[in-house]
Amino acid sequence: MRGRLLAAVASAALALTGAAAPAPGGYTAQLDHSYANVAIHGPVHAGAQSFVPEDGELHTVAAWLVSRATSGQVTASVRTDATDAGTEVAAAQVELAGTGRGWLELDLGGVPVTPGEEYALVLQATGTDGAVEWWGSRSAAPGTPPSWNYDRDHWGGWVQQGAGAAARYAGWDLAFYVDDAHGGCAAVNSCWRHLGGEQLNVQPAGILGTPGDPYALSAFETAGARFVPGSSVLELAEGSWLYLPEGADAPVVVPAGHPDARAQVEESRAWLASGDVPGRTDREREMAERALLDMRLLLQDNGAVAAAWHTIWRYSWPRDSAFTAVAFARAGFTEEALRILRYNASTQRPDGTWEARTLLDGSGPPDARGWQLDANGWVPWATWQYLQTASAADRDAALAELYPTVQAAADYAAGSLDENGIPPARPDYWESDYPAPNLGTAAPLLAGLRSAAAIAELAGQEEDAARWFVAADRLQRGIDLSFGAIGYQRTVVRGSGKDSAVTWLVPPFNPATPAVRAELDTTWHALVQDTGGVQPGERWGDDMTWTPETMFFALAWAADGQDTKAERVVEWMDAHRTEVGAYPEKVGPDGNPAAVSTLGWTASLTVLALDALEGAVATPPAGTSHVVTDDDGAGTDPRSAAPAASGVPGAVAVPWLLVLALGTGAVVVLTRRRRRGRVRR
Repeated sequence: MRGRLLAAVASAALALTGAAAPAPGGYTAQLDHSYANVAIHGPVHAGAQSFVPEDGELHTVAAWLVSRATSGQVTASVRTDATDAGTEVAAAQVELAGTGRGWLELDLGGVPVTPGEEYALVLQATGTDGAVEWWGSRSAAPGTPPSWNYDRDHWGGWVQQGAGAAARYAGWDLAFYVDDAHGGCAAVNSCWRHLGGEQLNVQPAGILGTPGDPYALSAFETAGARFVPGSSVLELAEGSWLYLPEGADAPVVVPAGHPDARAQVEESRAWLASGDVPGRTDREREMAERALLDMRLLLQDNGAVAAAWHTIWRYSWPRDSAFTAVAFARAGFTEEALRILRYNASTQRPDGTWEARTLLDGSGPPDARGWQLDANGWVPWATWQYLQTASAADRDAALAELYPTVQAAADYAAGSLDENGIPPARPDYWESDYPAPNLGTAAPLLAGLRSAAAIAELAGQEEDAARWFVAADRLQRGIDLSFGAIGYQRTVVRGSGKDSAVTWLVPPFNPATPAVRAELDTTWHALVQDTGGVQPGERWGDDMTWTPETMFFALAWAADGQDTKAERVVEWMDAHRTEVGAYPEKVGPDGNPAAVSTLGWTASLTVLALDALEGAVATPPAGTSHVVTDDDGAGTDPRSAAPAASGVPGAVAVPWLLVLALGTGAVVVLTRRRRRGRVRR
């Protein structure tokens, strides 16, 4: 196309989702493609977008389409009246070649048009066996020429969006460009391409960018691509590189080895080399690298961590970010871990609790979603885990800085326990209200109280340590007598079903017991889907498999020395990543990635599971006495006549005066294995 190469260079940094303002006397592009606005599969559907050319010849028209059909063609007709085929001045047709999405360009060959006059680009797909959609915007600028929808069954023919029967669709317009108004889709890797149907349900399909500045990649952008090893620069199918320049809103396509893109690759590799990335094989190490690099993109300068880089996931959850902090710390990236902990400290509420999630700038919650008490367990646990990995100097400084946060969180958690030692009913990771206390809150608080007590001992705060260990024992007994008595179900109410939160009652959260260890297998079999992964609980309401919950089990089994089981789940996770290796939140019943990728929580759990497969895993101590795991995993606690925190109702504990007399030399519970050497490239 004329001027295409020059225009491509000029528009290389143009954001795909930024609508183009009409030039004086012309309207030649509307680039926003956020919504599926109209169906165009014939014979009963079509769409049209008005435009105003600036030049006397029309060479190219393009539209953003999503095809769910495995066959068919798209015909473009340029008319002076959208509703009258007799006014056609040019037409072109292309094969869809199956399911796919992107900017579909059609060559009109330079047909004469009148500059400043209004025309309509009409699109219809024929020979299809599924839906074909024309995506666009729903907030058109004032004065934008209209779009049209043809739906014979619904409207009886053509309607103008925003007028008459379609008045409520005011502001809807369709994504298009003509000639070089966009510079060509190749410049930003956005041309329409065939995608297997398995790739259409994940958005984004991965992220690239620089630390704290991710760009969400759609499935069509990642088709046939792979990341340059050890980096967040994408190598496209034809060999070019796609990268996000510093300060840019959208990535650009450059030749492989481009100096600026190469500099990003080398910086990422140097960062990875500065840590201790887990992985016993090349494949495992690649999984860990991708997870860590994506987590680094999601981590903001202020320590907030976006759950994922897409719409309602672009908030920081204390729970998700706590896992991210631990994964960074365990992989040797303690600066990133500490930054997250500081952010969580800064967003703690005056009463010692946290909102369910916050805006990334830390200014507060995005809505009135109910706050979640589980953060009072996750934040102290993450802090304790960080302290196990930090240097002596960093540990002492962090201990002084973060102790008030831990103290407030633990005091609230301890004070929340009722007369049975159980915390109140609060939303947990299911993020729904429940009328009864749930395991998804109780288990994290148990880990958090033990972590806080161990931190207090490090800080020389013996009274705090004793108080929180007492509270942890009360909570442990409460869990044993309530959840344990009914098979560790979701809530204290029998019949609420198995729940994956049972994995938080074993390392690296709490010492394992025979009862809970057996329950891991029982719960897995109750929750596993045909896909090979699990749902959050038996009473979950959809047919999706959830990757964080699946990886809970990988981490639990790996930390408990059950390598074979853990390895199977890690292999499952590897097989269900997106084409570029990103970690999806869900897997559909068809076995394909779904929802958003990368989900930071799943990425962090993968890093932790791989780390646990390599060797010793730190678990907060059960109390002030020495608890050492035997080869079979059963622990012995001198304070009890039964195995440590045995889960057996009625276990008799030694009086607390005797416990305190034993001293406060808390130790870390370790698995029986030593850390093995890691594969280095």
